[in-house]
Amino acid sequence: MGVVDTILPYIPSVKKPSKEVLFKERLLWTLAALLIYFALSDIPLIGITPETLAFFEQVSIIFGASLGTFAMLGIGPIVTASIIMQLLVGSGLIRVDLNTYEGRAWFQGMQKILALIFAVIESISLVVFGALTPIYDTTLYYIFIISQVALGSILIIYLDDLVSKWGIGSGVSLFILAGVSKQVFIRAFSFTSSGEGFVGVIPQIFYALFTGVESISALISTAIIPLLTTIIIFLIVVYAQSLRVEIPLVMTSFRGFGRKWPLKFIYTSNMPVILASALLINLQLWGQLLYNKGISILGEFSRDGTAISGLVYYLTPPNNFIVNIITGSQLPVGDVVRAITYTLYMVVFSIIFALFWVNTSGMDPKSVARQIINAGMQIPGFRRDPRVIEKVLERYIPALTVLGGGFVGFLAAFADLLGALTSGTGLLLAVMIAHNFYEQIVKYNVEEMPSLLRKVISKS
Repeated sequence: MGVVDTILPYIPSVKKPSKEVLFKERLLWTLAALLIYFALSDIPLIGITPETLAFFEQVSIIFGASLGTFAMLGIGPIVTASIIMQLLVGSGLIRVDLNTYEGRAWFQGMQKILALIFAVIESISLVVFGALTPIYDTTLYYIFIISQVALGSILIIYLDDLVSKWGIGSGVSLFILAGVSKQVFIRAFSFTSSGEGFVGVIPQIFYALFTGVESISALISTAIIPLLTTIIIFLIVVYAQSLRVEIPLVMTSFRGFGRKWPLKFIYTSNMPVILASALLINLQLWGQLLYNKGISILGEFSRDGTAISGLVYYLTPPNNFIVNIITGSQLPVGDVVRAITYTLYMVVFSIIFALFWVNTSGMDPKSVARQIINAGMQIPGFRRDPRVIEKVLERYIPALTVLGGGFVGFLAAFADLLGALTSGTGLLLAVMIAHNFYEQIVKYNVEEMPSLLRKVISKS
């Protein structure tokens, strides 16, 4: 850690606010970061051939990436660095006390260093492995393309830092929500015509109702089922977000005053499925890059970047799997195997990352017990001892971590197999992130209300 401690002071960082940031200011900073992100997503890379852009269409949604622009890598380097740090700390290979300010600062600083390193490495890899082809085969053009991609990625890393300190939520969540929402809106309402009709499913349905349906089964599989799936997943996630175990607490200094400490069913929120999906996307990404150079260790890929054999093939969901079951289409054995292996991967790795996240983000029973004691509260009927409170919390937190992680992993896989307006994982993340943003906005608004009104609302 000595070398890292020496480097950290020289890594540029967004300054933390010296005083409490008001909600209106946080909202403005969040909107500013979002506008800059959209600008990066619209500034095209100069000097590349457009034919190579479809190569990454499959991985752009979860990473909030925009192909062929300065946001080419999206949040990929940030999430990849987070995965590495979660694995290193969670497995005990790196020992750091995350319950202390110094430990958390070191962890976050190291994660930022890794993100900056991955931004450069991934930018170089895109060009070296042929995913981005310069229009001129010269060293200068190669360096020029790498510099553009790396610069855009580094700006997004600092936008994430800005939102985390001055805005609402995190930049990672904000950019995922923006990317997924944009795609869902286009797939739902776009009147743009394609070779098979309108791009948007709602215009497709109305057009079919007014002009007559040529093939009801085609309309069901291409428009009605994706729309219903999106609505169903939305409702399931919103309902699951409301499920919680509430631990009653009382103030030790003031009798009669108390509150409830909520432990959500989806205890670790969306982070496990983000990390599990990001790990899979990295496998797809490197599998494509290696295959482009004739190395098929992770699988073989078609021209559009779809895996057709190997490890990655069995870790990606088959298209319209459940729709084909509903419509009575014959399913290849390979698709059944892929559906099972993909679902198992999402469930198992979401649970693993949920366990790692709890231990590295201060959500474990010991850390929560310390938070309760520091807040001057205790559980009625139990001694005011962090070890006693920790024992009570151990009845709930480990179980909620496993159940919640497995649930979001299964729901993401199920949505992918059913076929929604966007990827199942992307839809799940967007709904959970939007719900979390809503809760944080309510929290900031309540905190800034007059004390009497705040008490009334907090009790309601």
